[in-house]
Amino acid sequence: MKTPKLKEQTKYTLADKVDRLGNFIGNTPLFPISNLNPNKNVTIYAKLEWQQLGSSVKSRPAYQIIYDAIQRKELSRGKHLLDASSGNTGIAYAHIAAHLGISMTLCLPENASDERKDILKSLGVNLHLTSRGGGTDEAQEVAKTLYENNPDKYYYADQYSNSSNWKAHYHTTGPEIIEQTEGCITHFIAGLGTTGTFCGTGKQLKEFNPEIQLTALQPDIAMHGLEGWKHLETAIVPDIYDDTLPNEIREVSTESAYELIPKTARNEGLLLSPSAAANLIGALQLAKEIDEGTIVTIFPDDGSKYGETLTQII
Repeated sequence: MKTPKLKEQTKYTLADKVDRLGNFIGNTPLFPISNLNPNKNVTIYAKLEWQQLGSSVKSRPAYQIIYDAIQRKELSRGKHLLDASSGNTGIAYAHIAAHLGISMTLCLPENASDERKDILKSLGVNLHLTSRGGGTDEAQEVAKTLYENNPDKYYYADQYSNSSNWKAHYHTTGPEIIEQTEGCITHFIAGLGTTGTFCGTGKQLKEFNPEIQLTALQPDIAMHGLEGWKHLETAIVPDIYDDTLPNEIREVSTESAYELIPKTARNEGLLLSPSAAANLIGALQLAKEIDEGTIVTIFPDDGSKYGETLTQII
């Protein structure tokens, strides 16, 4: 019996492959928050950002950063993609880099969850663990030093200063929200980490309708448990942050976010991450204070990468 000949696969260039990969980034659904909503005259939607390649909102900027670097010929298979992350951006980078055949080095705080570390290792990432107390600020400094010591080896993505970060949301998240709400959004509320999600989406929404209210959220204290979030008064403020965008900035406690996780699971059928629950806290509070409107927030990821943490909570 003759073995059938397989059709020869097309040999794609790196630029071709990254372009095709864009079909699997973004276009996430809006989920209606109904059972926990305290105001029947207000509609609350949350964008389920784990429903894309890389499983978090960070897939958008990770893809845009890699795409733009390849187009500028600053990143190739001969260089390591290098950055600092609390976990989600690193995981998003890793999924994309693995598909493209690009090596990756990531500076990650030691207290990132074991689930995140295991995912990164399984995707072939070279991890540099930084101290528990230093957070992403210290991880950024370590990444910068690695790059300065060996610039020929690394492409330093620097997500906190890279304009491709916020532009990813300006060109995708914002337009998706406008289309999905049929232009009826009145309020957008999201947490501040790299600030790319808030700034990029907010810029697009304000250009569409200057009356849309933008509320930024941050932890209430410097030592908090909301991975990826920054307490701006005590942290290094990202270069991409535009402080003219928020109509207001509110604070959310780690405890209140953790308390909301089991309630959301049992009432809405969603098992959220702490940062997603923190965004929902802000949206629910806002809904109590306005007479009517349509609030949209972001659920950056689900609870799948927080196994031990969620076990203790639920």
